[in-house]
Amino acid sequence: MDQWFGNTLSQSRDAVAEEVAVALVYNGVSHAVMMASPSDLSAFAKGFSLTEGVVDKLDEIYGIEVNHRDDGIELAIEVSSQRFMALKHKRRHLAGRTGCGICGAESLQQLQSAFAVNTACFTIEHQVIDDASVALEQHQPLQALTGAVHGAVWCDSQGEVIGACEDVGRHNALDKLIGSLYQTTVFQQPGFLVISSRASYEIIQKAAKAGIAMVVAVSAPTSLAITMAEQAGITLIGFSREGRHVVYSHKQRVN
Repeated sequence: MDQWFGNTLSQSRDAVAEEVAVALVYNGVSHAVMMASPSDLSAFAKGFSLTEGVVDKLDEIYGIEVNHRDDGIELAIEVSSQRFMALKHKRRHLAGRTGCGICGAESLQQLQSAFAVNTACFTIEHQVIDDASVALEQHQPLQALTGAVHGAVWCDSQGEVIGACEDVGRHNALDKLIGSLYQTTVFQQPGFLVISSRASYEIIQKAAKAGIAMVVAVSAPTSLAITMAEQAGITLIGFSREGRHVVYSHKQRVN
């Protein structure tokens, strides 16, 4: 590749993030195709299935096979017959599919009733949030190498990192984190999610599905993300950089 730097053109090599088409196939029926990083794919399948409402709990997933093909990767996911019938019913009522959480709802009212309100009672110190946001890059080795991926990190109440995942898609990184940690019940304990991106509605929807009570984003939230965080009982924090952050909803959890 050619690199232009300091008014000089030179030949160099560069690390590039891998991005592949990943098809999620439930009980033999293709449901969605996502563009994703080809790592932690079993965790991705679990997290996507949970946050998109395909299953309500992981024991409704009977098996996951990762099949590499010339044109991408297929995740063959076997779910219970009850959940598969519910999925087919939902698909009949949807005109299209993009893989985003909002597309899995059949009405605007359903968007607001798709998750329980989080009533978790705990507090996190402002300094802990600040320290965790600054330390985020330490848990993004692929981002450091390529500059092209997002990260999702779960921290306990003291800011200690419990789990971290990366992906070219911010939603995928969160799905991978949720899929890898959901069975440990850490999301029901005091702690918070840190994401290396903006906070969109879909991020809040996925966090709500997983029972996450606090979301910290290094960039801005959208207006709908703030509204839905307020309705879902989620503490939403944006613009979390060294020495600053903004708390948008449920401020009682931050002191």
